[in-house]
Amino acid sequence: MPTPRGDGQKKKRSRAQQPSREPIARRPIVTAVLVDGGFYRKRAYALFGDKNPQQRADELLEYCRRHIRQSRASLYRIYYYDCPPSDKVLYHPLTQQQVNLRKSPQFEWTQEFFRALLKKRKVALRRGEELETQQGFTLKPGPLKKLLRGTISVEDLSERDFLLDITQKGVDMRLGLDISTLAERNLVNQIVMIAGDSDFVPAAKHARRSGIDFILDPMWSPITDSLSEHIDGIRECVASPPNNENDPLHVTNLGKAGAKHLSTEDDDEL
Repeated sequence: MPTPRGDGQKKKRSRAQQPSREPIARRPIVTAVLVDGGFYRKRAYALFGDKNPQQRADELLEYCRRHIRQSRASLYRIYYYDCPPSDKVLYHPLTQQQVNLRKSPQFEWTQEFFRALLKKRKVALRRGEELETQQGFTLKPGPLKKLLRGTISVEDLSERDFLLDITQKGVDMRLGLDISTLAERNLVNQIVMIAGDSDFVPAAKHARRSGIDFILDPMWSPITDSLSEHIDGIRECVASPPNNENDPLHVTNLGKAGAKHLSTEDDDEL
């Protein structure tokens, strides 16, 4: 009669047949952050308040760091796309005077902001063509409706009721070329784009076809369904209004005790 095998032998055999459970190595995440400058400055003004050029540049870097920390990634580079400010002389319909945009506070602010960004580590400034305007100063929709309804008169209008209708050129093309280069040379495996324009859909589609994880940050601005369809996720690194006012980056919190000090010395973290 055959001798039965002991339980110890069965356990040894079952353990030997089990596959090894070695940890699977994860590919390190390398991220490029692409920023639509005109979009960012408008949303940053709405979410973080009015700041001087140096403060805004420091804020931009810290905001991009938040994305890097969220992804637990290493930063390849921050690409900032914007157009030089217009230096044209335009006629203002309310004051009936010529306005030299080169002498405006906005012109000098933008120039100083660009200079501050150029000093930042791992920041590439991509300039489009000079801003152009087709219609010059136009009346904002709100005051225009009131004027047409007769609730206000021309005498009630002020310069704040007008906006300068200008468009940026060359930004979309430069952004698309950079995405193509990042994808084809396999320089990154994740892209964070801070923007809200559906014009960037072709660029997002190209990145995803190349296997890049594509994250959009619209900074709580509504986006189109076409843009939402061609991204891998949405991530904002600031609370939605009104909780944004509690953010350390908000202008009212910069001087408070315990707020993070932002300076060029922090650039080594990148």
